[in-house]
Amino acid sequence: MLLRMSSLFVRTLREAPAEAEVASHRLLLRAGYVRRAAPGIYTWLPLGLRVLRNVEAVVREEMDALGGQELLFPALLPREPYEATGRWTEYGDGIFRLQDRKKADYLLAPTHEEVFTLLVKDLYSSYKDLPLLAYQVQTKYRDEARPRAGLLRGREFVMKDAYSFDVDDDGLARSYARQREAYLRVFERLGLDVVVVSAVSGAMGGSRSEEFLHPSPIGEDTFVRSPGGYAANVEAVTTLAPEPLPTEGLPAAHVEDTPGTPTIDTLVAHLQEAHPRADRAWEAADTLKNVLVVLRHPDGRREPLAVGVPGDREVDTTRLEASLAPAVVEPFEAADFAAHPEVVKGYLGPGVLGPNAPLGEDGERAPSTIRYLLDPRVVAGTRWVTGADAAGHHVLDLVAGRDFTADGVVEAAEVRAGDPAPDGSGPLELARGMEMGHIFALGRRYAQALGLTVLDENGKQVVVTMGSYGIGVSRALAAVAEAGADDKGLVWPVSVAPAQVHVVAAGKGEEVLAYAEQLSADLVASGLDVLLDDRPKVSPGVKFKDAELLGMPVLVRVGRRLAEGVVEVEDRASGEVTEVPVGGAATGAVLALVRGEQAAAAGAPASSGDQR
Repeated sequence: MLLRMSSLFVRTLREAPAEAEVASHRLLLRAGYVRRAAPGIYTWLPLGLRVLRNVEAVVREEMDALGGQELLFPALLPREPYEATGRWTEYGDGIFRLQDRKKADYLLAPTHEEVFTLLVKDLYSSYKDLPLLAYQVQTKYRDEARPRAGLLRGREFVMKDAYSFDVDDDGLARSYARQREAYLRVFERLGLDVVVVSAVSGAMGGSRSEEFLHPSPIGEDTFVRSPGGYAANVEAVTTLAPEPLPTEGLPAAHVEDTPGTPTIDTLVAHLQEAHPRADRAWEAADTLKNVLVVLRHPDGRREPLAVGVPGDREVDTTRLEASLAPAVVEPFEAADFAAHPEVVKGYLGPGVLGPNAPLGEDGERAPSTIRYLLDPRVVAGTRWVTGADAAGHHVLDLVAGRDFTADGVVEAAEVRAGDPAPDGSGPLELARGMEMGHIFALGRRYAQALGLTVLDENGKQVVVTMGSYGIGVSRALAAVAEAGADDKGLVWPVSVAPAQVHVVAAGKGEEVLAYAEQLSADLVASGLDVLLDDRPKVSPGVKFKDAELLGMPVLVRVGRRLAEGVVEVEDRASGEVTEVPVGGAATGAVLALVRGEQAAAAGAPASSGDQR
């Protein structure tokens, strides 16, 4: 196909709009690929839509190669299926809900597990119909509180979601493994390095899930990896808890006067001066920090919660929310302190929390007692310095399991570089990444809730087991734009570029435009998509800057050197410029460059980021 700049619906910008935050956002706006319609919502212009369709094509080819069958559901869906699985409530404020004129409830689907399940239930009833892999490429909606980074975190986005249906767990394991390998091929073809990390399932549910993260300093996810191959999203990291210790012979707990010590640093400094240790100096890790938060549950209920962590750690809200999903973590505010006068700011200890709270006259703990969860490191027999629930006082030698207990254990403390990997494979390093895909071994949650069963080979009704597999198509486009951009503009790989070649006619003579037209026609006849800058009365400098901004893989400059029988061919990714003779040699040089990049992408080794 031949695209002409003179008629193409595009306007480039010299400066990025003020709301643009990251390189991909700035360049996609400046180059006229997208335009902002509302916060987190974008209009796709012709060049952007061509890239989007090319990314979709890569995804479709890999899904079809697995025997996947494409269909398309509506984005507007009724409440009832989501009510049956509990997700109408679990999603909380994260989805768009609306009512029709008859006051019936609907939502704009963030994902489609329920309706896929119901469709298979409607059509299939025997094990002979399975396994099944069905997928769609469709627009999804999530009510992001803070949409950011353009297409990387929006309220409307394009996603491929696939679903496998199997008779048993062995079938699910095979389906999951095949999707995992297909995802690696997709990202390889898109030119995106990915790290496959263990993840939490969240509102999706299931026994296993993994994320495909593209390492990037602007990524919204933190993940960890070890020299021995462990890799996980930070929310999924489990703490190596020490073995319980004996409590016999340990000194009794004692309350000490510790004035002016509301923080861990001030407490440690006071301990060094007033209660020096004989064996070593006091450390923040010797203290027990009790952090108050409020959990807002999907039904609107607010629950106070205390989390106890070693004093050298902070509570990671993301990890805490992942552990307590679908509840959302909110600050413990002044009104909450007023409702709990037993809480003393800066000096909170276990004595008024959870199972340690005093009993009332009826022998029961008050309904308002604050639930108390502990970090896995706080095991029986460990000794701590913590608040004594009185201003200016702390308790020393407080022994877990002897002097206090908790309502449970929670993974909430921050993960730090150097922490041991849970599988013993070495110290962890931290990195940032963009989530490109997420796969789930859902199991039977949705099939059970919605009654999806089939007759097995023995004539017995069995609940179908499912997997769910998502790729953020529009997000992947933004990641490709971000990864390839340079200081001049976008740099698209051949696999997704809106055109493989950009021919710039940069000269005043008619022969320049005539040759650019002929070269473009020859390249199109050879199977390439070409963007021809044939705009009259536009200076060569503007044309060249636009060409660099738009980012086609190969740039051909037809200009003053044409009189000498020469054109310039540039590999946009490397910046290497070659002067080639006009005629068949120029066509051949461009074809060789494009096809060489295509072959390199097709034959690239498996992603070095796959650490599992």
